[in-house]
Amino acid sequence: MGSTEDLDYPQIIVQYSNGFLISKVMFTACELGVFDLLLESGKPLSSDAIAAHLGASTIGMKRLLDACVGLKLLAVEITQEGALYRNTGISNVYLTKSSPKSQYHIMMYYSNTVYLCWQYLADAVREGRNQYERAFGVSSKDPFGAMYRSDEEMLKFMAGQNSVWSICGRDVLVAFDLSSFTQIYDLGGGGGALAQECVSLYPHSTVTIYDLPKVVRVAKEQFVSPEERQIAFHEGDFFNDSIPEAELYILSKILHDWDDDKCIQLLAKVYKACKPGGGVLLVESLLNEDRSGPVETQLYSMNMLVQTEGKERTAAEYSKLLEAAGFGVIQVKRTGKLYDAVLGRK
Repeated sequence: MGSTEDLDYPQIIVQYSNGFLISKVMFTACELGVFDLLLESGKPLSSDAIAAHLGASTIGMKRLLDACVGLKLLAVEITQEGALYRNTGISNVYLTKSSPKSQYHIMMYYSNTVYLCWQYLADAVREGRNQYERAFGVSSKDPFGAMYRSDEEMLKFMAGQNSVWSICGRDVLVAFDLSSFTQIYDLGGGGGALAQECVSLYPHSTVTIYDLPKVVRVAKEQFVSPEERQIAFHEGDFFNDSIPEAELYILSKILHDWDDDKCIQLLAKVYKACKPGGGVLLVESLLNEDRSGPVETQLYSMNMLVQTEGKERTAAEYSKLLEAAGFGVIQVKRTGKLYDAVLGRK
């Protein structure tokens, strides 16, 4: 056994305890527009100038900027005029609204929605159900009814998901060669970022986004231009409405929202609609078979507890769901990034 000195407030406990403080600093700098202002200025700025531009207190902004320097989200240069701050490369690429790879919208969704649910994590663990009722005073029986409780909240969620696919979409769509599939349905395709990536990678394909009518309306208004003729829309609830025939169905971050019975119910409908020789592509964050990690996936699974009816699964568990629905020749590809791919064939 190690000495008691080894057990004296180890650094890892400090890091874990500070985790929510770190994320909230980043979220706040995004929300206030710090990174956008520094990008637009084209030159380093003082904390006083940043505070004045953004309508913040000088004392509060100085501390926020210094914390961002410590997190390597900003860099600082000490000059005769004082400290001048500028973005780092990471902030320019991922934290400014105008960047093609911007994660701003998912940051805001986590800050303003997910964080509120996570306040009740202990209740979620005790009860085994999502916490929308406590967090927002809405029914928790229909997770997506709660998630889409207003047009504003739905738009935030859709924009956040689009930002995720801006950095992860290509990885999962090239995990397998999908060029033989020309007629593709993206079930729960939301704002269309994955569909857009798909038709860019596979120009001979067409992708139909199948989603709820109100989601389709917002996607058409906000995210997918009518000029993108390879992308079509189908309004409906794929649990309760029919699923049209296609060669390939993409279910990206869909099954992790639901329990096993609902997953099999949906996959069985997909199998019935799927053309012979066609398939289904599952895009999910896979747990190790011994459930020892990755830690990001373990945390996503906790989030599924807090926000949905589902969980993250291992590759074997997804394969079992596919087999139960009739799919065979199941292949698994770990991308080494946030999300992995599982392909089942009919």
